[in-house]
Amino acid sequence: MYVWPCAVVLAQYLWFHRGSLPGKAVLEIGAGVSLPGIVAAKCGAEVTLSDSSELPHCLEICRQSCQMNNLPQVHVVGLTWGHVSWDLLALPPQDIILASDVFFEPEGKSFFLLKSLFFPDFEDILTTVYFLMQKNPKVKLWSTYQVRSADWSLEALLYKWDMKCVHIPLESFGADKEDIAESALPGRHTVEMLVISFAK
Repeated sequence: MYVWPCAVVLAQYLWFHRGSLPGKAVLEIGAGVSLPGIVAAKCGAEVTLSDSSELPHCLEICRQSCQMNNLPQVHVVGLTWGHVSWDLLALPPQDIILASDVFFEPEGKSFFLLKSLFFPDFEDILTTVYFLMQKNPKVKLWSTYQVRSADWSLEALLYKWDMKCVHIPLESFGADKEDIAESALPGRHTVEMLVISFAK
């Protein structure tokens, strides 16, 4: 349970766009300590935090983050990527889905394997996102990921799921510094910001 550099960059993107957040339905997937979701809620969004239903301690961390930030209105649900559960079915249409550092290359995997088989977790994440996009085709997935290898890309997998992505330059929202919000967390890590949507 750690605030990763990707979460800080995504939180900065939310803060930069805070004027558009009041009243928006926002879901954070793989929330963990939930920094982006907490920022969205503080900016007036109607936030739901989620982590794996198979990891109750992660859901408890989400609840503790809400309690510590005086956000009793934020919902916490267990969503396991790739599983169609009652909690997933019960979610209202979302406007924005947040995901920080959910796409990462497992150690020892090669680009060839990614291109030919894809990583099961990536497929499961996009299965869940695709389901949510069916509820609201205008939903956007705001995602940050840490570049750990230059040898892989999500583009082929997004194409398979009829999605597209736009890379957002970090300098366009003040996230190109090593000390965002006076935090050393981004450090010297290379973080990318993506906005993913239906290709149609």
